[in-house]
Amino acid sequence: MNPKSTVAQIRERFDQDVERFSNLATGQSATIDAPLALELITSTAAGLNPHATSVLDIGCGAGNYTLKLLSKFPASPGQPKMDATLMDLSRPMLDRAVARVSQATAGQVTAWQGDIRELNLGDASFDIILAAAVLHHLRDEAEWRAVFTKIFRALKPGGSFWISDLIEHSDPQVQALMWERYGDYLKTFKDETYRDGVFAYIAQEDSPRPLLFQIDLLRAVGFQSVEILHKNSCFAAFGGIKAKA
Repeated sequence: MNPKSTVAQIRERFDQDVERFSNLATGQSATIDAPLALELITSTAAGLNPHATSVLDIGCGAGNYTLKLLSKFPASPGQPKMDATLMDLSRPMLDRAVARVSQATAGQVTAWQGDIRELNLGDASFDIILAAAVLHHLRDEAEWRAVFTKIFRALKPGGSFWISDLIEHSDPQVQALMWERYGDYLKTFKDETYRDGVFAYIAQEDSPRPLLFQIDLLRAVGFQSVEILHKNSCFAAFGGIKAKA
């Protein structure tokens, strides 16, 4: 088995893909039901935390999830006043995200370039944390547990954490069936060459974990309330709500 891509290699790929990820409609074109997951997560986060003043967007890309979230907080007059912390490996992605998000909030916009495994998120710092199409880059179980623990600690009491991501299935036969279904989607979206290219970089870059593994992990690190918003084939939208103090 070939070794997975390094952090530097993943960063380099995303450095070259800023334009695609700057489009709300096509930024996650390889993801089944991407627009639906975006809507469900941001609507749920805003509904649960209507008085939120801070959001952390892990693997923010060009800022689509934060932009959509901000649109759920109407402010009159002017823009919603929410501080947004944008985190990504890619500096070009971060620069685009900061430029876009700064136009949509009257709050402070902060950029953190780096790896979630290494950055200090602080304690009780954010009302909402988002992680879209990023956590599948985590490798062994220790990394998954450490990152989920870090995120739980970074949430304020009553805050919520939402994930939209590629997942795998524990049973090999189910995984094969869902993978075939995903391949059919990719062929319909473009063609077989596109499907093969997507499958190749997933095999090289990604280490997705089953949905139930992540649900159990959310509970294990302290989330008392865990919700699945959507699942279709190899993709899911889900999260956890931290108990109020």
